[in-house]
Amino acid sequence: MEETIASTEAAQIPKQRGESLLETAVRYAEERHWDVFPGSWLEAVDGVQRCSCGDASCPAPGAHPARPDWATQATGSATVARRMWQKQPTASILLPTGRTFDALSVPESAGFLALARMERMELTLGPVTLTPDRRMQFFVLPGASVKVPELVRKLGWSLSSLDLVPLGEGGYVAAPPTRFGSRGAVQWACRPTPANRWLPDAEELISPLAYACGRDR
Repeated sequence: MEETIASTEAAQIPKQRGESLLETAVRYAEERHWDVFPGSWLEAVDGVQRCSCGDASCPAPGAHPARPDWATQATGSATVARRMWQKQPTASILLPTGRTFDALSVPESAGFLALARMERMELTLGPVTLTPDRRMQFFVLPGASVKVPELVRKLGWSLSSLDLVPLGEGGYVAAPPTRFGSRGAVQWACRPTPANRWLPDAEELISPLAYACGRDR
């Protein structure tokens, strides 16, 4: 599904392999104008990859904020981003929601069903991530977290009955190629390209997403 949205300007697409976390974080700030901040990282302990937070049962090893004031640490400056990752080159890349974008998080199975439906409807998508814990996050314009409950209600659902989670102010997503311990790395289901620089409104995507989540229950 990575080639759902094609682009001839491949040089501007953040790479997933062969590029350091530092270079990728700088690209996100420079080319997409996304705020970024370094999260936790993975450390080898007795041959096992453990989260830098020290919790052996960490639910998102190497892929969560490393400090409580992470929101104030997030930056849209490529220069500042470069400096932060130079201090900790293996830190995960986290993107705060509620600033340049919100995200609609759904189960992987519902996400792929929704993607197929959106393609048939010829909807314009923003970037979409696929995480190792089997979630997909659809990037939309900021403000979605406020609108989504009412939009879902108008479609005949309650948000509590669907596994559809809007991420807005105070939330974050892990960006490729951040790794979740031994479970694998975050990937792009739909890559950021010049063609999807302008994000859709949540209202444009909510119907296929709600339908897919309802089918997935």
